[in-house]
Amino acid sequence: MTASSAPLIVLIGAPGAGKTTVGRGVAARLDVDFLDTDAIVEQVAGKPVADIFICDGEQHFRTLEAHAVVEALNTHTGVLSLGGGAIMDPTTRSALVGHRVVWLNVGAADASKRVGMTGARPLLLGNAHSLLVSLLEQRLPLYEEAATVRINTDGRPIDAVVDEVVSLLVEQA
Repeated sequence: MTASSAPLIVLIGAPGAGKTTVGRGVAARLDVDFLDTDAIVEQVAGKPVADIFICDGEQHFRTLEAHAVVEALNTHTGVLSLGGGAIMDPTTRSALVGHRVVWLNVGAADASKRVGMTGARPLLLGNAHSLLVSLLEQRLPLYEEAATVRINTDGRPIDAVVDEVVSLLVEQA
């Protein structure tokens, strides 16, 4: 990894943590590009993430996602947001070493309110709250392992979280 080819910051966290919204806000404030690895996967597959899950299965999606993460870590220089489950892949976790990784931490109650019940989040169809609790139990130790910084988002307005991430970047510059 070189400074010229690495993301300025990588955002990780559970569904509903605010990775995309915060990432776009941080990128706008810093006047840099924002990239979400789900967008890369959708472009490569030629269909939305939900359709990949339905038509091709989660494992196919995870394979595409792992490739997208490695590619983005090597080429994107702005703000990068990873899908909530990307952290499950050991190769992804290894690829994150040496990068500035911010874990946007959210509790199940706040995440449930934020994600709702949409087909855009195929892993959360059904009882979103129970499924989020289960996902968090699995993923929390992995987010903690990969993160260089943890920012809690529960009950906080997006602008406050964006401010904190931008301040972090300015302090570490």
